[in-house]
Amino acid sequence: MGEGERNNIDSLSRLREEAETLDAQDELAAFRSEFYIPSGVIYLDGNSLGLMSHAAEAAVLRVLNEWKRFGVGGWSDASPPWFNLAEELAKQVAILVGTEPDETIVANSTTVNLHQLLATLLCPDNPCISDARDTILTDCFAFPSDAYAIDSYIRLTNAGGRKPQLRRISVPSTDGYLLEEDLIIESMTPDVWIILLPSVVYTSGQLLDMRGLTFEAHRRGILIGFDCSHSIGCVPHRLSEWGVDFAIWCSYKYLNGGPGATGGLYLNRRHIGLAPGLAGWFSSRKENQLAMLPTLSRAQSAGAMQIGTPNILSMAPLCGTLDLIHSAGPERIRRKSEALTDYLARLANAHLVKFGFRVITPPEANRRGGHIALAHPEAIRVCKALRDRGVIPDYRPPDIVRFAPVPLYTSFAECCAAVEALREIMESDIHLNYPEERPLIP
Repeated sequence: MGEGERNNIDSLSRLREEAETLDAQDELAAFRSEFYIPSGVIYLDGNSLGLMSHAAEAAVLRVLNEWKRFGVGGWSDASPPWFNLAEELAKQVAILVGTEPDETIVANSTTVNLHQLLATLLCPDNPCISDARDTILTDCFAFPSDAYAIDSYIRLTNAGGRKPQLRRISVPSTDGYLLEEDLIIESMTPDVWIILLPSVVYTSGQLLDMRGLTFEAHRRGILIGFDCSHSIGCVPHRLSEWGVDFAIWCSYKYLNGGPGATGGLYLNRRHIGLAPGLAGWFSSRKENQLAMLPTLSRAQSAGAMQIGTPNILSMAPLCGTLDLIHSAGPERIRRKSEALTDYLARLANAHLVKFGFRVITPPEANRRGGHIALAHPEAIRVCKALRDRGVIPDYRPPDIVRFAPVPLYTSFAECCAAVEALREIMESDIHLNYPEERPLIP
């Protein structure tokens, strides 16, 4: 055995010992038993779909039983009543994003919420906007659904004859993976009307300085919002304190709300009272909603951003999983997330660089979300090989492998084992046996 190989084994042994120590000290370790962990699997895809908890399952069964017992009476007799369920859940979600409950609502899907907020904020009734501006600013890594929604809004608005015609521009990346906040600020030109950015770049895992970017946008009279889908439940925010104008998020990643779980949104208090761009009967004041008035009496809260009847069965899992998150504590969750991603990055730098992998997630904890991204030209093949070995990562084109540990159920030992599996795959060239053509799902 050569000296280099011996040193590599010694280094891996030390990292294994470190994993054992970290797991022994883990103050959230007990929460792992609250989740259904697939047998024989190391699940590192929590930023695509979180695992089911016993609490979420129980909440769904409770709502199904309420439906069975009460029928339509569940809107008033369930606990909590379905009629107010969105507002009740918003009280818990507001703590995670740092807002007041009336600035937050659990409703719709992420994309529908973005359509709603664009249609609401960018209207002539809003004194915070200027019709002279014609640009919506995004980033080059914008999640496709966000980009599609903005582009469709622009197309519909321009078709209505708006002058000047709207356009969307994207802040580029100088290295193909990360965003430079100075470049974002330079792009805040006098023609920019509104900005939508990710809290965490979904490919690289970069966490943006939302507070600083909001300050710079407001200095220039620009509205700014964030897609927090890759941070909520993993990174605590203080959106109201920072003055962010709006935010959207999904609930099926770190909130573990299940596939297609109801999303949520935040609307800063200074914009509350605007007529919802997309109105429906759940946009109403609660005390007037069942009066079936011919004209909307809109809620004086973010609840006005609701549209039609909420999907109670898609909201039910959140009744359980939000209780778990608050029991664990957002700050403790963040501390463990930082430790998990730091450990994964050190493992990758120690054992995967020689195979051509590069950690593209920023090393600083305050610039890192909840996952670690590895760039490699054979990323899709690597992900397929890992899945066949019981490690569930995530692939993002063209060359990114994402490892997303969830603090409530991922152990440090699992992170170590995942990197060991990847090292073994690369040493034996197993990944080359897999085709590139078939896409991974999701």
